[in-house]
Amino acid sequence: MVHLEQPQLSGLGRNPAAPTNVLVRLAAHAAGRHGLMTRGGRLPDAVAEALLIHGRGDAAVRLHGRRVSPAMRRRIAEHPDPAIRDAFADFVRSMVESGVGLGIEALVETYGLSPAELAADPDPKLRAAIAQDWHDRPAAVQKALLTDPDPGVRAAASRAEGPGVPPELHERCLADPAVRADVAHRFPLTAEQFDRLLATGDESVLGAVAGNPYLTAAMVARLQDSEDPAVRVAVAYSRHTTPDDRDRLLALVEAEKAAGGIDAEVALHWSPYRPDWLREAPLAERLTYLNCPHAVFRTALAESTDLPDEAWQRLDEDAAPSVRYAAALRPDVPAAVLLRLVREQGDPFSHRPRLVDHPNFPRHELRGLVDEPDPRVRCLALEDPHLPVAELRRLGDCEEPFLRAGVARHPNVGADLLERLLADPEPDVADHAAANPALPGARMDRITAEAGL
Repeated sequence: MVHLEQPQLSGLGRNPAAPTNVLVRLAAHAAGRHGLMTRGGRLPDAVAEALLIHGRGDAAVRLHGRRVSPAMRRRIAEHPDPAIRDAFADFVRSMVESGVGLGIEALVETYGLSPAELAADPDPKLRAAIAQDWHDRPAAVQKALLTDPDPGVRAAASRAEGPGVPPELHERCLADPAVRADVAHRFPLTAEQFDRLLATGDESVLGAVAGNPYLTAAMVARLQDSEDPAVRVAVAYSRHTTPDDRDRLLALVEAEKAAGGIDAEVALHWSPYRPDWLREAPLAERLTYLNCPHAVFRTALAESTDLPDEAWQRLDEDAAPSVRYAAALRPDVPAAVLLRLVREQGDPFSHRPRLVDHPNFPRHELRGLVDEPDPRVRCLALEDPHLPVAELRRLGDCEEPFLRAGVARHPNVGADLLERLLADPEPDVADHAAANPALPGARMDRITAEAGL
């Protein structure tokens, strides 16, 4: 993370090639500590010691686990200053009190107990923390947490998909107000259970029920008159909903969105449910969705791997970017399709996996993207680790800061260009330039000297 006032110091703190003596000097400056705290890997003992001297308790909060050596962990645990000695443990306890997850390792390190012992601790907030952070807990522990006397613990245990709810606890969990909204979509419901859940009138429960993939056609039909947009969308995605009813339900939600309904917009664009059942349907049934007017169904279809060529051609030219992207992830997608799609819509980091990382992507074409008019596409040329310095200079002259920052991170950036980027008015660019391992050691020394370190 960049320090807005001293980006060269924060970037240098993250530079994997910075020698220990430079890192020790950086620890004396707030911006340097800012970078050191986000630096990857284990910190040398001398750097950790310097951070304790200058950053005291604020630094000690970050100096734990694999970030420091066992010797340094003992040094901190025995430190005469309680502001340093107790900093990390106090922070973890405050997060437990607030219900904020930090990971199982932090809990074990702070409390000095095994996960199983923590799961049986008298403090319900600590048990809830374990339920939240111990993802691979045994079934016996999960059962104990789901039947815990404290509703907060039961709720925390029910939120994750794994390790799930054992069958013998299905009925109990569906009757528990603390967890039923979290589990109502996880397993098949009897008619009686379905009726009782609907009778609660709880919107979160009804939304979960509507997204249950095991509902019968009769159950789905009873939900179609709901006025809740989240329920309408979930029902529209059901395998039991007819095309006419699907169109009607989604049109109602679209109308609510057009009228300014926030709940309708959330239901349409951020629903936790999708028609995933379509991926497992027979090929003939799946192909009927090529003409579906709703992109979410065409996207599910495009996640297949066994469609005929004519279907892939249709999906590769679909009007919806989400459909084209899903189709482009198939194992045998032609290189030309990947390149065309990248030229059309870029390849944002929010997409995982990225199109440029597909084994079929023609990476030799990357440097040709330097000439693309769309900066979102142009930046993909930087994925070529051997991009010539001449092309890097062109991208370094672009007005978009994210392009200049990408050049500053590039392994092939020349010393003169890197020097110019160090002085860039955009802090993020200067930060990345200082963090580049290609930065000469003499320039690192100058950065610290200019800061009086």
